[in-house]
Amino acid sequence: MENKKYKGKSTEAIHAGEQKTESILDEFPEKTGIPLLPPIYQNSTFQFNNAEECASAFVDEDSGYVYTRWGNPTQEILEKKIAALEGGEAALATASGMGAISSALLTALSDGGHVVAMETLYSASFNILNDELPRMGVETTFVDATNLTNIENAIRPETKVIYLESPTNPLLKLVDLKACAEIAKKHNITTIIDNTFATPCSQQPISLGIDVVLHSITKYLSGNGAVVAGAIVGDKDFIVRVKQGSLRNFGAVISPFNAWLTLLGIPTLPLRFSRHCENAMKIATFLETHPSVEWVRYPGLESHPQHELAKRQMNGFGGMITSSLKGGLSAGETLVNKLQLCSLAVSLGDVRTLVCHPASTTHSHVPTEVRQKTGVTDGLVRFSIGLEDVEDIIADLDQGLENLPA
Repeated sequence: MENKKYKGKSTEAIHAGEQKTESILDEFPEKTGIPLLPPIYQNSTFQFNNAEECASAFVDEDSGYVYTRWGNPTQEILEKKIAALEGGEAALATASGMGAISSALLTALSDGGHVVAMETLYSASFNILNDELPRMGVETTFVDATNLTNIENAIRPETKVIYLESPTNPLLKLVDLKACAEIAKKHNITTIIDNTFATPCSQQPISLGIDVVLHSITKYLSGNGAVVAGAIVGDKDFIVRVKQGSLRNFGAVISPFNAWLTLLGIPTLPLRFSRHCENAMKIATFLETHPSVEWVRYPGLESHPQHELAKRQMNGFGGMITSSLKGGLSAGETLVNKLQLCSLAVSLGDVRTLVCHPASTTHSHVPTEVRQKTGVTDGLVRFSIGLEDVEDIIADLDQGLENLPA
């Protein structure tokens, strides 16, 4: 069945990928009523009526389901919904965000090659590019992609992928996605972006010419803090290659239960994300005026170096804020220890406000000079702004910042 196109994101989030079906009621022909919520098919395998049906499913996967590692009805509904939201031909759900990233990279680099990537990335993404892929003969050149000249200068004859985040984690730098896509197409290079921070509610990279979009479903798409999952969106040919190759063979498949939990969360994504953006803008403005805060990075602030680009390619500036405290390491630790409403936790995109001090937690193993060179300073604090009343979040931050060095 063709994906029906809707005009609005909220309508897509609720209805895309779903269709009314009576097939699950076949065992109860005397009953009427069609499930309003897509059901969960929590089974590992599927049976067939005869040998011909079974053989057909092995040859043509669109004709039937065989085994949940190969595909599952609950998973497929989720994939159609995510593809519709991102404006892509097809999507593939995975067991985690890193399952999506690794599967997409392994597919795009199936015969080796070279990658040009952002110099500041999510730490696990950096690790796969810097540590894992070189063992397979794939090199990566890390550049400051805010300057497109750096990307073009790093391209080699064997370059196969340009890998991006925008906004980046954790410094919230932006890349001109349309211009970057034009460079890549000129050199016949696949562009891949992690769109987790922005979500399809804020930006749709495919509409700007990017080839493949990745998500950690764990974050905003599910929004409930109960799911670990990921997604890949792109043209149908690329998605089929991922599904039949690296995903199926390496096994990073989403469970039907996590797919179903995500289907409970996605319908409220546009509504939630709007509130994330609204709260974050007010909190970023508060932090920018606080005497203990050295600087604030939020794409919605005029002080952000790429604010004009953010206005051009984003529809809403997201729920992530990064700031640096004047008191350095001790100030960062003091703040997170004093917070009462905001939770000290990794991850992001939750309905709750989450705060992370990288220098004492996620990046504590990184040598100080290396960490600071990439911009992760001692006083840097990352905020994932939740859906609480903004006055309560600000009050908690205000008491946490009280008496810190100014």
